[in-house]
Amino acid sequence: MEKRHEPGRRTVLGAAALGAGAAVLAGAGQANAAGRTEPAGAPAHRPAPAGRPAKLPVPLVVGHRGASGYRPEHTLGSYQLALDMGADVIEAGDLVPTKDGHLILRHEPDISATSDVAQHPEFAGRRTTKTIDGKKITGWFTEDFTLAEIKTLRAKERIPDVRQHNTLYDGVWPILTFEEALQWAEKKGRERGRPVWLHIETKHPTYFRKLGLGLEERLAHLLRRYGRHTAHAPNFLQSFEPSSLSRLGELGVKCPKVVLLDEPSVRPWDFVESGDPRTTADLLKPAGLKWIAGFAQGIGPWLPQVIAQDAKGKLGEPTALVRDAHAAGLVVHPYTVRNENSFLPLDFQVGKDPAAYGNSLAYFKALFATGIDGLFSDNPDTALVAAEEFRRH
Repeated sequence: MEKRHEPGRRTVLGAAALGAGAAVLAGAGQANAAGRTEPAGAPAHRPAPAGRPAKLPVPLVVGHRGASGYRPEHTLGSYQLALDMGADVIEAGDLVPTKDGHLILRHEPDISATSDVAQHPEFAGRRTTKTIDGKKITGWFTEDFTLAEIKTLRAKERIPDVRQHNTLYDGVWPILTFEEALQWAEKKGRERGRPVWLHIETKHPTYFRKLGLGLEERLAHLLRRYGRHTAHAPNFLQSFEPSSLSRLGELGVKCPKVVLLDEPSVRPWDFVESGDPRTTADLLKPAGLKWIAGFAQGIGPWLPQVIAQDAKGKLGEPTALVRDAHAAGLVVHPYTVRNENSFLPLDFQVGKDPAAYGNSLAYFKALFATGIDGLFSDNPDTALVAAEEFRRH
């Protein structure tokens, strides 16, 4: 996932992206030397976090929107490639609704950058400006289209300036419904003889609920239809809004839930709407993690919340977050490692081309050494090389 609020924003981990947040993260508490290299399953006397399924390897690799480093995100091509590469879990998330209430898979409700909608003159009049979670956005929005209309569109690469090679596949695949993704996962599970694990995100749930398009009821209905609502179902549910996960629990969805964590100064939007003064920084503290453990089984932190970075974007020391989360019984699945220089800490960039690959393998290894239970990557093949080496040791 990207940052929740800004559809076009790339997570560039340099000084401009970190700003004052770097100081907050660095001050959150540094792990001691033992904490830096603690294997995910140690120490032996500590039980494994409740959200860590026994059938998945540690650390696990989540294909972020599939293998989105190589194919346009949230397409069958991206999902299948991630599965073929060996990703342990596929992120078939970023659920947004259509006007007639169908859940589809897009990075954001604004589909300007992820579809060819701008090339459809019949939809020119649908372009508009909306305020989503306090931010004004101009574009075309899924809630203004019926599913039949969405199905006339094709997916395209969201960040062509960085991933020009992915534009080769622009227009190849249609926009998927969540049910189609579930059907694909069930089919591939039968062919493989083992389930396809999914990571599923509710996107802007408070915004959509106010439009009468609540995500949770629709999601719970589909999960029950495919038998993916139980505690042992092969999926994780995730959201930047804690109340969305609580609501899913109240609807009888028992599979592991993961609270996504934004930058430290940000308040979850459901907190803004309800008047809760807490920020992400509060949720990162032991008391906040204990509160999360009351209704969820994991957290999905931003990468610098696991290993701090300085104002220039250089990697610092691991924070206490992994240790504290494990102490609260929570798994830790940070987001999102990408191979390109523009997404890597300054120390791991190679050359001056922001679209060229840096030394992402070294960054993966540093993250795995903190004891995280898994991570999201646009490049699951690279992540798996690092994960398999870590598992061997």
